[in-house]
Amino acid sequence: MQKGNVTIAPSIMCADLCNLEKSVREIEREGLKTLHIDIIDGSYSPSMPLGIETVKQLRKITDINFDVHIMSTNNEYFIQEMLNIGVQQISFHEETSMHIDRFIQLIKKHDTKVGLALNPATPLTVLDYVLPQCDTVLLMLINPGFATDKNEKQVSYAVKKVEDLYRLIKEKGLKTSIEVDGRVSLETIPSLVRAGADTLVAGSTSLFLPNVSLGENKRVMEAAILEGLYKEVN
Repeated sequence: MQKGNVTIAPSIMCADLCNLEKSVREIEREGLKTLHIDIIDGSYSPSMPLGIETVKQLRKITDINFDVHIMSTNNEYFIQEMLNIGVQQISFHEETSMHIDRFIQLIKKHDTKVGLALNPATPLTVLDYVLPQCDTVLLMLINPGFATDKNEKQVSYAVKKVEDLYRLIKEKGLKTSIEVDGRVSLETIPSLVRAGADTLVAGSTSLFLPNVSLGENKRVMEAAILEGLYKEVN
């Protein structure tokens, strides 16, 4: 990985769920190439924004890259379902996986990118043996599944964890992407990008801010990204 190429990944669960096709078309018109899709089973987290059939229907209407984040206690089932649909990347959680290597190989066997997702308090040491196999590490910066709690803030160590992961990736000579998810807001984007994040899951505190167009929110996000990439910290 290298600083300088940052992907904005709109979180479809924060779009208009009653008009998903309209939302996807708007995302496409803005030139965004990646769609972040949360698959939550209702057990790992009480939230269940999208079902498998909805993802199937979305796949039929767009060629945009599907970046799937599975939050489940039954990873293998949902991994296989997403592979059958034909997504471009699947991230699953370390905390609910007994057979991480097997899941990684299952995903890679289908020429799909693999990500390992970590909850806020999960230490980076769990990556010791599997990091070279991962295309992406997805760092949750809030507890999964509670995006509708407007009072929840990023964990206080969010930037430090991104910095530590970026350093680890560089030390190992890898190109692993760092994806950040959870209150990735217009205020926090500069520091996250400066720390080394190169994929931003954009939700209700950035790309989907209410009463502002998607295009305008995108332009403000891009300005925040540039600030993070090029503005030195005093």
